[in-house]
Amino acid sequence: MALRKKLWENLVEDFSKTYFMHSRFYSSKVDFKKLRPMVLKRIQNRAKDYPVKGMVPVAREVLEKRRVLIQGVSTLMQVFPVLACKFCPDVYIGEKGHLIQTCYGYKRCGRKRVHEWIPGGLNDILVPVETFRLENMFQDVIKHDQRFDFDRVPAVLELCRQAGANIDDENLHPGMLNSDQGIGHIDGGGPFSPSHLMNIAKEVLDAWEKLRSGVQRLLLVYPSKVCKHCSEVHIGPSGHKARLCGVFKFESWHGKHFWKKAEVDDLVPPKIVWWRRPQDPPVLVNEGRDFYGHAPAVVDLCTKTGIIVPTKYSCMMKIQGLSAPVSR
Repeated sequence: MALRKKLWENLVEDFSKTYFMHSRFYSSKVDFKKLRPMVLKRIQNRAKDYPVKGMVPVAREVLEKRRVLIQGVSTLMQVFPVLACKFCPDVYIGEKGHLIQTCYGYKRCGRKRVHEWIPGGLNDILVPVETFRLENMFQDVIKHDQRFDFDRVPAVLELCRQAGANIDDENLHPGMLNSDQGIGHIDGGGPFSPSHLMNIAKEVLDAWEKLRSGVQRLLLVYPSKVCKHCSEVHIGPSGHKARLCGVFKFESWHGKHFWKKAEVDDLVPPKIVWWRRPQDPPVLVNEGRDFYGHAPAVVDLCTKTGIIVPTKYSCMMKIQGLSAPVSR
């Protein structure tokens, strides 16, 4: 009995030493007003480490690839028609739109309807994502009343600007470039040759891949946020307080965003579209939707020239997949 009591006392003593040694105790008498200047000073000192010199060439390459991508897609759209749905964001690349019933339309219209196609534009292929242009990376959080005091610029440009790249009017307004400056311009204004179109598509696909890989590298160094419930993006360590979230517009928090870490797809959306394979019918029908493949709109546009896409898209595009059974 005495031995058991002695062992129990030793066990309690060892546990108490270990617990108090690895425990932290916080006093409720801490004056947070005195800590605030110290926190602000640490934030200011952290701002001196940016921009990171090693990431400046990456930001410049992203800007250049973005310019090549916009000009190349604009050139290819002059040859291959792009269709956009009148009532939803769906896009199809081809002369005739598909008949797959995936249009959800407006609130008053029925869901799962056939799309009503109209000619598409550049923004249907390269989805624009805008954000607030900050004076510096670690400035004060933008409040709701200050939302009109800051310009809205493309998110990729703001990310590159914070990374140390110089932004000029050509990058801010790529649509101001005339067709003579495009990478696909041919002297004399003649038709595009198949070999020339393939070269343009290769440059576009290379620019697309390097743009996304460059943005992914920049996001590892420069923090960016995206709302959980909408597509709002903020380039900076903390999101803004502008109440612009339409999902919860009428809720008790009045449109405040719920921020999370942004990924590449948030800044450079791939815009997935239906892709017609050689074994598919000329017009995709709703009955074979389980057999058809998908592809990013930029990749689909490049495949129209006959180039071979990277193998990482093979699973999504179902290149070797079965064709839809013919209904009799």
